[in-house]
Amino acid sequence: MSNSGGIEKIKGCNVLAMAYPSRGHINSMLNACTLLASKGVPVTFVVTEEWLTLIAPESSPNLRFLSIPNVIPSELTRTSDYAGFVEAVYTKMEAPFDQLLDGLEPPATCIIADTLLSWAVAIGDRRNIPVALLWPMAPSLFSLTYHYHLLRAHGHLPLTLENFSERKDEIMTYIPGIPAIRPGDLPSIYMRKNELSKRMEEAFSWVTKVQFILFSSFYDLQPHVIDTLREILPIPIYPIGPSIPFMLLQDRVTPSADTFSNGSNNTVDMDYLKWLDSQPKNSVLYVSLGSFLSASATQMHEIAMGLQSSGVRYLWVARDEALNLQEICGEMGLVVPWCDQLRVLCHSSVAGFFTHCGWNSILEAIYSGVPMLTFPLFADQIPNSLLIVEDWKIGLRVKEDIGVENVVGRDKIARVVRRLMDGDEGVLQLRERAKELQRSCQRAIKKDGSTMTNLHAFIGDLVSLN
Repeated sequence: MSNSGGIEKIKGCNVLAMAYPSRGHINSMLNACTLLASKGVPVTFVVTEEWLTLIAPESSPNLRFLSIPNVIPSELTRTSDYAGFVEAVYTKMEAPFDQLLDGLEPPATCIIADTLLSWAVAIGDRRNIPVALLWPMAPSLFSLTYHYHLLRAHGHLPLTLENFSERKDEIMTYIPGIPAIRPGDLPSIYMRKNELSKRMEEAFSWVTKVQFILFSSFYDLQPHVIDTLREILPIPIYPIGPSIPFMLLQDRVTPSADTFSNGSNNTVDMDYLKWLDSQPKNSVLYVSLGSFLSASATQMHEIAMGLQSSGVRYLWVARDEALNLQEICGEMGLVVPWCDQLRVLCHSSVAGFFTHCGWNSILEAIYSGVPMLTFPLFADQIPNSLLIVEDWKIGLRVKEDIGVENVVGRDKIARVVRRLMDGDEGVLQLRERAKELQRSCQRAIKKDGSTMTNLHAFIGDLVSLN
């Protein structure tokens, strides 16, 4: 990533950053680090050797990359042995990260760690290095997880298969900062006793031992949640988002790949941009269901058939299935294995986003002012869908019943797609709200906006540590 050349380095301040090793978390941390580096903060971003090849980083005045050995399963095994992957993150990454600190020059004056990496907080505590946690998901989910004990005390977690159907629609109003939510809208990993939910609860037990909390969101997206957390926690909270690569867009830089390589090399066919250029304004639906947990083969086929019968133009990113899906989709759709998502969402021909509701994708859609069709698959995508549809009212639901086994048929998909793209009165209001949120986001990242104000306050705190 390139920054302008003449950035003065803030002396005596050296940040060491470490993300949870999955695509969305690394993306969020990388964008936060890039923003800090653009303000003169020297940042060393640590990833595993595997992720260093996937990121394929470019030089930057204040941002460098170091790696630790691959002590966790490769990306291809995460879906088949997710419990093993999680266990490796929590038991095998701490030692090499700790050893890296021994030889780091200049020494770290602050560690920025993903909130899920409790061992990074423990290292900072042992070494007397201040720690800032970056939360790469919605602030409301931070509050939900921090108040996990309340969910347990009210009998809403963990729910069994037997009582889930009975209690999933109960209204919960006891979580600070969150007006109302149902058990059925909680992240799927909360619903059962599993390794990740146990580790998340453990990680949040360390939150009060850190010096700063950073959010990848911007303040005006969930101001009441952030204000409430600031009242509860005796720790400075700085929303410095959206942690998306908007600076690349502002600098008119076209990256050779998106934040990551597409798996073969760093040269990416940009024909999809030419295709978008040839489409009428506000006529294209952008479709992406993320890179980690895909829908089932049956569901992907139903989506393809639904898109085809909708008669709508669409650009679909499907990493491994692109060639097969293109054969189904016909002339109205273009299916590609990769694209520069933020650039696509900001394109004048794009008028909607069919999304799995990953947090980074939501922030990019809000930045672009594009309404969404929600298709949550896993984890935080479920409450994120609720935010989009019910809280912000900038999207429509496609998938309502969570679970891989619950397949949404092609007829419903075609119907919801046509509704969004044809634009009845309700959808027109939804589009206007999306533009209002976009304007709020754009204000936040201006020189005197809330994001930049928070960023400079955080940097001031870093400097005062020395």
